[in-house]
Amino acid sequence: MTAIHIDKLDKIYPTEPPVHALDKIDLTIKSGEFVALLGPSGCGKSTLLNLLAGFEQVSNGTLTVHGKTIDKPGPDRGVVFQEAALFPWLSVWENVVFGPKTQGLKAKDYEDRANEMLKIVGLTDFKHHLPVQLSGGMRQRVGIARILTLGSQVLLMDEPFGALDAQTRLTMQELLLSVWQQLKPTILFVTHDIDEALFLADTIYVMSARPGRIQARIDVALKRPRTIEDTTAEDFNTMKREILRQIRH
Repeated sequence: MTAIHIDKLDKIYPTEPPVHALDKIDLTIKSGEFVALLGPSGCGKSTLLNLLAGFEQVSNGTLTVHGKTIDKPGPDRGVVFQEAALFPWLSVWENVVFGPKTQGLKAKDYEDRANEMLKIVGLTDFKHHLPVQLSGGMRQRVGIARILTLGSQVLLMDEPFGALDAQTRLTMQELLLSVWQQLKPTILFVTHDIDEALFLADTIYVMSARPGRIQARIDVALKRPRTIEDTTAEDFNTMKREILRQIRH
């Protein structure tokens, strides 16, 4: 089943002169697929993510999620930014259940799922902590648990580990793979890190410089489940060289 379908999508900002951010984007993502979007700064990766989230509107073309045209935000699509964007005055638990509560759901309808998501991201023992008491990686775990508690089947992730140190970033990549393997949401993951894209994704789309176009599709032929040792394999390095060639081109 197709989760995301994009056909001949353009995004043009009506400035003076106009800024042509995205040009004729064609992209199809299957349900449960993990896709990475890779490209140089300013190529429109985040713009495409914002269009899928419903934060911005397309100029031309079509964009659908599970067959529905996207024109506004919705709980079917969860967005994880580089910063976790938690409410600092709310506990971990209150942040995680904020979405269902504002939707008017009764506690019995979301508490079990919220507890399950906190267990999956390893934060059961921290549910009563405030965000200020958590590390950067733990705050991102809260953000992921919050999205999963909403029941979002599509996760849109905009360089969510970009602000973390190298060791924490690796830990979060492994955690995200574990979450994906257990729940199988559809993930579109924006990054500029080639190693990260290869380690996480089933498929990588390489974008050109502005106006952003899909320049290449690379199927990541690495077995799952993956471990950090896979990043030293010859197949990994071969694909990395090909992506570098595409980006330089």
